[in-house]
Amino acid sequence: MRYQRFAVSLTALAALALGLVGAALADDLRTVGDPDSLGFSARRLARITSWFEAQTKTGDPSGFVVGIARGGKLAYLQPTGFEDHDKTIPMRPDSIFRIGSMSKQITSVATMMLVDDGKLELDAPVAKYLPELRDMQVVKTNPATGDAILLELEPARRAMTIRDLLRNTSGLVYASPDYADPGFGNAALHALYGAKAPFRRDKPIASFIASLGTLPLLHQPGEVWEYSVGYDVLGRVIEVVSGQNFDQFLQSRLFGPLHMVDSGFSVPEDKLARLVAVPGAQPRPLSDGDVGKPQTFLSGGGGIVSTVPDFLRFCQMLLNGGELDGVRILKPETVKLMTTNSLPPDMHMAGHEAGPAVGTGWGLGFAIRTNPDFSLIPGAVGSFNWQGSWGTFFSIDPTQKLILVMMMQRSQFSENGFYFNAIRRLPYAALKIPQAPAPVASEQENAGALTEYVGRYVFGGSASSLDRQILVADGNSWTGLESVVVESDGLRVIKPAEGGPAARAGVMAGDLITTIGDRSIKGLTLEAAFRRISGPVNATIKLKIIRERQNDPIVIAFAREAVPSHSVALQVRVADGKLVVEATGAWSILDFDKGEPMPVAFLSKDEFHVESGDHTRIAFIRDAAGKVNGAVLNPGPWEQRGAIAQ
Repeated sequence: MRYQRFAVSLTALAALALGLVGAALADDLRTVGDPDSLGFSARRLARITSWFEAQTKTGDPSGFVVGIARGGKLAYLQPTGFEDHDKTIPMRPDSIFRIGSMSKQITSVATMMLVDDGKLELDAPVAKYLPELRDMQVVKTNPATGDAILLELEPARRAMTIRDLLRNTSGLVYASPDYADPGFGNAALHALYGAKAPFRRDKPIASFIASLGTLPLLHQPGEVWEYSVGYDVLGRVIEVVSGQNFDQFLQSRLFGPLHMVDSGFSVPEDKLARLVAVPGAQPRPLSDGDVGKPQTFLSGGGGIVSTVPDFLRFCQMLLNGGELDGVRILKPETVKLMTTNSLPPDMHMAGHEAGPAVGTGWGLGFAIRTNPDFSLIPGAVGSFNWQGSWGTFFSIDPTQKLILVMMMQRSQFSENGFYFNAIRRLPYAALKIPQAPAPVASEQENAGALTEYVGRYVFGGSASSLDRQILVADGNSWTGLESVVVESDGLRVIKPAEGGPAARAGVMAGDLITTIGDRSIKGLTLEAAFRRISGPVNATIKLKIIRERQNDPIVIAFAREAVPSHSVALQVRVADGKLVVEATGAWSILDFDKGEPMPVAFLSKDEFHVESGDHTRIAFIRDAAGKVNGAVLNPGPWEQRGAIAQ
């Protein structure tokens, strides 16, 4: 007995020592480090605070918390605004938020932990663990239109698998008309799910699963990507396989080991003061409702609450390949599998083609960037992210070792993209550019010719070359055809700019542009195709388009318009005998801010730089006739190219 007590004491001491080491390592994600040592411009990083502070004045949302980590260290953690409707309680770094669909990534990690344990088979039928979902039927579709025929059913050609649930290819849909998407099915089936298998906070997941077993699938398993209740089903699978309630499993296997101290399905009474209110509305009666009391329905698809510091730790574990502070959560190869596109090239995700053409795929729980030039995902190829309907967002860039987390609370998710756009742009725009040796300045040639550089230079939609949403600016005019990629037969439209000339004329996502004017663009590079798209303001552009499910090509014509003010742009002018540069679009860029003309000093022919700040270099480029027609910021691997708009 004495030996056993001594052994227990040694175990306790070892655990204490490990805990102290873990606590020391954890400080890297709790204490903000020096931005400069982490590769950020402190001045440009401060723009994030200014931008979000300005948004709090609108009242919806009333506040934000933004966290940024790089290289395993905390670079930025900033609350702005207020937690409550009345704006009396300041937002805190550890304010607690409903994270909505960012619960799915937590559920996917929990699922794969059981796969790593050998207790769950990724390609096993779901019915192996949940017999209620055996022999499910599928609604038939009209072969001519692809529309679902609700009253006609056929057997599933194969059983849905655990992998299908993680990939959103199970055939299930969301149990609410709010999620109905005409591109995938009909609202009637979504409404049927809402009526027959509603989210009931007073019922456990097992009851919900039993209701699902009485309903048909909208798609054959494995054939269509559709956002669905699959992650709620996974929550019940985890309960059956682990023998624990879902919340207990998460606490013992994930939240506890990762020191995610404020994450769970509800907020305890002693922490309620930190729960952020939802402006203008009560929580929707879905899975993420009244989190101020213990939950019965433990929704793996949308019911978890968390904080920015907690979620940074979760993300850092993934970025580290499944480990944090000496605690192994997942095998490295498992994380790699989860963050690699799992969809075939011909499968659609969220209304768009997945795979290399569109640049956005889906792994086992994450949206993933697959294209270096265009994607809905910030960062380099292999970056992954997701978001929640209440206004939460995260992104992980393995190339830059960068984690972005932003949390707010909004009752209407239709406009969340405005804020997600900021958190994807501003941190990348704050990264320090590797300094190239500057040429030794000589006496400026033709000082009187500075006027030839005067003009507005449009750099497209991104404030950083490391996070490109738009490949090439139209230049002299705007068509709204910014989000396109090259295919063998032309340009595939990913998404025309909302409200832009092309969209108003009828150009749609998925259209294939084969001809501009009367000339084929087959085989052209993107740069060459954009030269065809560009032209004088008010000039007509005519496109021949091939559209899915239409036999004959479509011809759409519309007028080019002036480049919109929301583009990233610089205005160059001459003042007091010097060249000055000012940001004029929606975003500041490098050393150039809106409303603050910055003088640039001569370096060499056609090249200037900012003598202070981050020493941004600007090199002007000329066409074959020698006329200035563009500019390059910081020439080199991180360069940004813009075209002059006239």
